[in-house]
Amino acid sequence: MTKFLLWLILLFLCWPLAFVALILYPLVWLFLIPFRLAGVAVKGALGFIEAIILLPANILRRF
Repeated sequence: MTKFLLWLILLFLCWPLAFVALILYPLVWLFLIPFRLAGVAVKGALGFIEAIILLPANILRRF
């Protein structure tokens, strides 16, 4: 909703720029998909390494 309201303000202030933003936003979103996927993969790998490192502490905590 916030993005839509910001776009409406931009449309009121400078309508050509608002239409350029309307066209470029989906293209930028598509361009950023691989970076999001890489971020998910890196976060998962680091979480796995963290779990392996903290496993002895978690086992000792239970006793």
